[in-house]
Amino acid sequence: EIEAKYTKKMQVLRDELDLRRKTEIHEVEERKNSQISELMRNHEKAFSDIKNYYNDITLKNLALISLLKEQMEEMKKRENHLEKEKADVLLQNKQLKEPLQQAQEQVSELQKKLAHYDKDKEALMNTKARLKVTQKELKDLQWEHEVLEQRFSKVQAERDELYQKFTKAINEVQQKTGFKNLLLERKLKGLLSVLEKKEVELSEVFAASSLDPGALSLVSHKLEDVLNSKNTTIKDLQLQLARVCKAHNDMLQTFEAKLTAFGIPLDNLGFKPLASPVLGQ
Repeated sequence: EIEAKYTKKMQVLRDELDLRRKTEIHEVEERKNSQISELMRNHEKAFSDIKNYYNDITLKNLALISLLKEQMEEMKKRENHLEKEKADVLLQNKQLKEPLQQAQEQVSELQKKLAHYDKDKEALMNTKARLKVTQKELKDLQWEHEVLEQRFSKVQAERDELYQKFTKAINEVQQKTGFKNLLLERKLKGLLSVLEKKEVELSEVFAASSLDPGALSLVSHKLEDVLNSKNTTIKDLQLQLARVCKAHNDMLQTFEAKLTAFGIPLDNLGFKPLASPVLGQ
């Protein structure tokens, strides 16, 4: 029974393997046939392409050969025509040779006669050319001179205008800064004098009064607060004064630099600008 069972299984397996082998052989043959067909199509296409290519080349060569034949025939015709013209020209040269020799002799004689004339004429032409060049240079120089004069007058006018503006600005700035400095200084002096008076009055009050130490300490603290406030005000005023003086000096340096850039000497102002001293210097 086991032998029969496995014999049956072996037969089934053989049938399956035989069927698979036949299927694979069929698939391989189909792929081979498709590849052969593809190769044949490619070869036919390449053959037709190269056939068309050589047909085109042959047609072009035939057309070129015919064109060259036509050109060759035309050139032969032109060559025959030129040969005829050459013969005619040689005949005319023979006929004109003697008159040409006579004319050449006359030309040599005339050239000898005109040698001095040519030299004088050439010298005259050179002189005229140099005269034209000189006249053109003179006109160019005159035009440049006029342009430079106009530019010079314009620069002079700009310099005068700038000088007037600078003088006016200097005067205005000096007046403003001087007036502001004077006000600040007077205000500072007034505050200092008021502070001195207050200190004197306070010392007199302390001397004349019989306050207890606690009240005296409170009054002293209030007084110190007032003095600190006044000192702060004084420092602010001094700082403002220093800023105004520095701005005034910076403005003077800027105007002096502008004058130097425009080539105007500082002595032409007619006065020496006053440089405000900066506080602490």
